[in-house]
Amino acid sequence: MTASALARVIGRPVAGRRRAAEPCELCGEPLPAEHAHLLEERRDVVLCACRACALLFEPGETGPGRFRLVPHRRLRLTGPSPSELGVPVGLAFFVRRSDGTVVAHYPSPMGATRWEVDAAAWDRLVGRYEELESMRPAVEAFLVAIVRGMDERWLVPIDDCHRLVALVRQEWTGMSGGPRLWEQVAAFFAGLDRSGPDTSGPDR
Repeated sequence: MTASALARVIGRPVAGRRRAAEPCELCGEPLPAEHAHLLEERRDVVLCACRACALLFEPGETGPGRFRLVPHRRLRLTGPSPSELGVPVGLAFFVRRSDGTVVAHYPSPMGATRWEVDAAAWDRLVGRYEELESMRPAVEAFLVAIVRGMDERWLVPIDDCHRLVALVRQEWTGMSGGPRLWEQVAAFFAGLDRSGPDTSGPDR
């Protein structure tokens, strides 16, 4: 991904607002300021979509072809501890795949590294937290940042995680990321908080 493409991903505000002149990535129609996102599951790529294209896909389900509609809900969580999943780093997100397996993603200067989570450990954790149990395959994630004084635990749409991965990749300097990176990561989570966590149910 080029530097300009990374900048576009990072620059997407929490609500998904972008220039109206930007086209739908499926049909080419101009996009409104607020619009839907689709996950192309095969390539793990998030695409911007107009309303007409988004309506082809049921929330959280596979529609025609290979796309899933990304939901909007954001929930700040209290209690779930990533240490129970054997997480070796303080910044990570967890995605349940369509086959039921759960993958931990660690943002890094090279993108996101991945590691499959122990199924029994995940089951023990989600058995105690209804929000995690309701997490939709592929399009939602359990996002945590317990690092540099931050203690953030969220259920978020997968496009938020893609923005965070792009941010880390572009801003990382030196061995530990550098002060600017961690300022930007803190600002990212503050933006989630300011958006007003969306507590909509699974059908949103």
